[in-house]
Amino acid sequence: MTPTPIRLSLSILALAASGAVAQEATQSGADIAAETRKVLEGTAGQDTQGQATQPAPSESQPQQQPPVQQDAQGGAGAEAPPATVTAPGGTAAQPETLRMLQQGGAQPVEAQQGTLDSSGASASSDASGTAAAPSDTSSTEPMQAQMPKVPPTPEEIEAASYQGGPLPDGQSAITVKTQILLDRAGISPGIIDGWKGGMSESAIAAFETREGFAADGQLDSQVWDALTATQPAPMLQSYTITEEDVTGLSDPLPEDYAELAELDQLGYTSVAEKLAERFHMDQGFLENLNPGTGWRQGETITVVDPGPALETKVARIEVRKGTSRLAGFDESGRMILNYPVTVGSAQTPSPSGTVEVVAVAMDPTYTYNPDVNFQQGDNDEVLILPPGPNGPVGSVWIDLSKPTYGLHGTSEPDSLFQAASHGCVRMTNWDAEELALLVSEGVVVEFVE
Repeated sequence: MTPTPIRLSLSILALAASGAVAQEATQSGADIAAETRKVLEGTAGQDTQGQATQPAPSESQPQQQPPVQQDAQGGAGAEAPPATVTAPGGTAAQPETLRMLQQGGAQPVEAQQGTLDSSGASASSDASGTAAAPSDTSSTEPMQAQMPKVPPTPEEIEAASYQGGPLPDGQSAITVKTQILLDRAGISPGIIDGWKGGMSESAIAAFETREGFAADGQLDSQVWDALTATQPAPMLQSYTITEEDVTGLSDPLPEDYAELAELDQLGYTSVAEKLAERFHMDQGFLENLNPGTGWRQGETITVVDPGPALETKVARIEVRKGTSRLAGFDESGRMILNYPVTVGSAQTPSPSGTVEVVAVAMDPTYTYNPDVNFQQGDNDEVLILPPGPNGPVGSVWIDLSKPTYGLHGTSEPDSLFQAASHGCVRMTNWDAEELALLVSEGVVVEFVE
């Protein structure tokens, strides 16, 4: 899902011609807009070297993150029904990069610290933390403006390069590129969406750990050089929608398990959702990269190139509860993959100690038993839910030797890091599908506190 624009109360400000310093003012909105346009057009003020000063983007107010709650996924092992997560925006990320669109033909004003230009360079905010007011009325009443979403373009993503410092707050081209490079390296960032957040930072930390770097979860030149050393290919690719992509879709799915049990499949409900998962992307991000697309057969769209799937077999797995990550190791003990996961809560914990992989089921049905698992809604009898990527366990179930527990996919990949499971280990469908092809019966799974 795509973060929705929020409303931000703005203090009326003037951008001074020398240095473009934002200050409180009593000018009208029209006067402010006129001065802002001058600065944006490079006509207001020059520095001592004769170079036109540039306005510094101001920092937006941070959006409060929702508390961690239990989800409504079908992970087994729980005794109590969970609360449904209603996470705004659907991503575990910082607030989106906000931009002010000014009236009268002026270019957008950045309204978030650390946004990127087309080269990937990070821009700093001014000292005031306020944003430029739009030209609307001369009223001195506090103004509110709708902040439109301006995601990075394909051109900005391809051109992004590391200019120093950690990933910028919000959504940026450099974060998209970093997420793609991590994914290609076997270190999943979860959904690729260009947002700085917990999943991206934990992925960087996992990559640093594997490479023997000091693990702080922050992008730096050492991490960037290691990620880009063997990845010269473009980050994005063109894809033509096929007949298979537009068929086999499900109607909007109910939440009630009894109603789900009456269906033939729990499939994707749109072409965009189907393709987003295929290319490891957030659906909203995919749609924003392809404005005006009708999602019809024969259309060519732009998608992420996540690289080839891993082929090295996994000999041992660690589920690291403290970092909400799953690590897979080859026979030599080298970490070859690392995925973000959702584990159980204190009320419905994941297992402890060591278990083993018993079996792997692709596109599984799901047996709901309230006497063994949890109670969903008013359903108090055993139900068998049909297969499909939007089922309670997603497209894969990796059965463990501890009864009713498994490693599995999810119908809500953007809920990872925002929810707790009923004790099982949830990951994105694409990560679960990759892992399922790399494990076999008897692989040890250790739950690390």
